[in-house]
Amino acid sequence: MLAWLAQETVEQVVRVTTRPEPLDHITRDLVPSFFKEMTAGQRLSLLLPIAYLLGSIPSGMVVGRLKGIDVTRHGSGNIGATNVGRLLGRKYFYLVFTLDMLKGMLPMLAAWALLTDVQRDQYGYFKPGIYLLWLVIGFAGIAGHMFSVFMKFKGGKGIATSLGVMVGLWPYFTVPAVPVLVIWLVMFISSRYVSLASICAAISFPVWFLLIGNVRNWPVMDQQFALTIFSVVVAILIIVKHRGNIRRLIEGREPHYHPAKSKAEATTE
Repeated sequence: MLAWLAQETVEQVVRVTTRPEPLDHITRDLVPSFFKEMTAGQRLSLLLPIAYLLGSIPSGMVVGRLKGIDVTRHGSGNIGATNVGRLLGRKYFYLVFTLDMLKGMLPMLAAWALLTDVQRDQYGYFKPGIYLLWLVIGFAGIAGHMFSVFMKFKGGKGIATSLGVMVGLWPYFTVPAVPVLVIWLVMFISSRYVSLASICAAISFPVWFLLIGNVRNWPVMDQQFALTIFSVVVAILIIVKHRGNIRRLIEGREPHYHPAKSKAEATTE
C-alpha cells in the first residue's frame, strides 16, 4: 500500500511538472510570458530557492545586531526568539518569533496563490504531486532556518518557521495547529520551559493531524499521504534540534524562560 502511494505520488509530481495547466488569475500582463507558459509544478518549483533563502535569513541575529548584541555570543548562543527574548526583552521575543514565522508562511501563501486555479478532484482535493511540491516549499523554508546558508549551515530550532508553514497550508495544517498551540501554551505556562513546550507540541502535531483528518474525512492516507509523512518528519527534525535541551532537562540544568528587562542585564549573561 505504502509503496503504491509513493509510486503514485512520484508519478503525479512528474505529471504536474510536465503537463501545461494554465492559471487564469496570472494570465494578465503582471508576469512575464514565459511564466504563463510554465506548468503549475514548474511555477511551484521556482519558489524552492526563494523559500530556502528567505528561511535562511537569521532574524534573531539581525535584530540582535541592530540592538548592539551578538546573540550567538550571549545566553544560549541560539538565534531563535527564546534566546533573543532572554537577552533583549519580551517585545523582541515576539518580534523575532513573528519574523521567523513569516519566513515559513509567506512561501506557503505564495504557493497557494499559484494553486488557486489548479484542477482538483470531485471532492476538492489536489493531486498527490501538488501536495508534495507544496510541502517541499515549506520544508525548504524550515531547512533554511535550521541550516542557514548565511550561518555556515547552522541556525535555529524551527518552531516558529514550522508554525508559519502550518498556518500557510490551509486548512489541513492550520486546523491541527490550533490544539498544538494550546498544548504549547499549557506546557510553557506550567513549566516555563520553552524547549519542553516546543518538544511536546512537535510530538502532538502528527497525532492531531491524523485525528482531525479522520474526523473530517480528509484523505490522509491517500491523496494527502505526503502531508502525513511531512508532519512526522518535521516533528522528528524539531526533536533532533532540541537534543541538547532534552539532555539538560533530564539533568535538571535547562534554564527557565525569563525575558531580560534591560540591555545591561543581557550583556552580563
